[in-house]
Amino acid sequence: MGVPRHVWRPKACWVTASGLRGGVTGLAVLFGLATCGVAGAAESRGAAPAPRSLAELRGRIETHVGQARFRGALWSVRVDSLETGKTLFAHHPERLMSPASNSKLYTGALALDVLGPEYRIVTPIFATGRPDGTGVLRGDVVVSGRGDPGWKSENRREDFWRIFEPFVGVLKAAGVRRITGDLVADATFFRGAPNGAGWTADDLNDYYGAEISAVSLEDNFADARVVPGARMGEKCHIELQQPHSGLVIDNRLTTGAADGTRQVAAQRLIGENVVHFFGQLPLGGKEENLRVTVPRPAEWFAGALKEALARSGIAVEGRPRSVRWPDAPAVADGAVRLGEVRSAPMRELVAAFMKPSQNLETDLVFAHIGEARRTAATPARRDSESLAVEALREFLVRQRLPAEEVRFEEGSGLSRNNLTTANATVGLLTVMTRHPAAKEFADSLPVAGVDGTLRTRMKGTAAEGNVRAKTGSLRYANTLSGYVTSAAGERLVFSLMLNRNTGQPANRNVREELDDVAVLLAQFAGRSE
Repeated sequence: MGVPRHVWRPKACWVTASGLRGGVTGLAVLFGLATCGVAGAAESRGAAPAPRSLAELRGRIETHVGQARFRGALWSVRVDSLETGKTLFAHHPERLMSPASNSKLYTGALALDVLGPEYRIVTPIFATGRPDGTGVLRGDVVVSGRGDPGWKSENRREDFWRIFEPFVGVLKAAGVRRITGDLVADATFFRGAPNGAGWTADDLNDYYGAEISAVSLEDNFADARVVPGARMGEKCHIELQQPHSGLVIDNRLTTGAADGTRQVAAQRLIGENVVHFFGQLPLGGKEENLRVTVPRPAEWFAGALKEALARSGIAVEGRPRSVRWPDAPAVADGAVRLGEVRSAPMRELVAAFMKPSQNLETDLVFAHIGEARRTAATPARRDSESLAVEALREFLVRQRLPAEEVRFEEGSGLSRNNLTTANATVGLLTVMTRHPAAKEFADSLPVAGVDGTLRTRMKGTAAEGNVRAKTGSLRYANTLSGYVTSAAGERLVFSLMLNRNTGQPANRNVREELDDVAVLLAQFAGRSE
């Protein structure tokens, strides 16, 4: 898009690990970014020169956010120096805005603070008794879920059965060769609805609105492969790539002319397991792949685990089944603990939801934090999500951040009712540079032009490989908040929030409105002093 972008890069650059208090050098080591004092750094995104004074930078940003196309929109912007603590730019930083997935910054920081980077979610496996000398376990086996988000294949489709290897390993180590009872996936650890507060009904049909469950599988959606038929008028072929999902296909897809339109949609009505496929594919055209949410994912897990056990020589004579709130837990008094499955460390779980902006995995960690607070005195009516919201508020107060400016209902940002400010977000990001988990937090953020949701953004600019920031996107809400090193070598922290933007030109993506400001900060050759 636009003219070619050229970036001047120095031939050599070095970093001195002189500690964090002194300013940019220590911060560069912390964030894994080499910095150089390059006054003449990258000029990109057209012929406009890099801002060389603070007054020029402020003027350029103010001109950008004040353009006529934003007349009906709302901006909230704040940029601070991590070295001097001074505010370089502010535009309604106190304005309550929809942060979209910038909410994940708060959940990630909270998880690293209250649980710690090395914390692992432990899933115990229980049985009604121990296996006898021949390996026969007479009774049920219960997988008691705690919200581990890592039960997914590295390469969807091909690696599906590897998900269950830890569970098979626990049962084999316990000497189990045959189970006479049922295989139960117990998801009662989380209390509350299977969707986040403030989600819309439309969200529940899309993979990013998959059900929240203490026992989850493949991020709770299945892949559907759609291939045109052999002749015009024939139905298309639809194949679910993962087994035991319980989904039923209603195929209304047809094969059209070779030069015809390509239109494919999938719709699962709330509370049903039938997926209706509509539209058509051109004859001889490419296949389509769709993501379809799976209701009651714990049931899916139980069915797939039963087959995984059979493939490994462990027979289950009973049926696979699941329980979830408000059902009673399946673990009875006197149950025998056969073993446990442990998640990856929290630092990896946080990166796994921050970089790709994965909603379900964020909400699983958020709900787990909530349940970690539950005591015998906690009212039964309190759900997991509300307990986590309470934990977030306490964290903000403890860190002396403006808790009154953070009004969340859930952890991923899919709720349209989540609100925060650029002030609070810059404050959070600043606090996390001094936190014991500062490196893990910074490492979890997408890097411009490199990975995560920023992998294709700001390429060929001074921001590429420099900006570390969390993206956010909902209808009429776009955000970008994080860190950048200026051309003068000064570490900056920023929060850019744009809401209610309906005047966007057809030839310009709304993300560019945020990216252009981030690039200006990377190009900035002046200093905050």
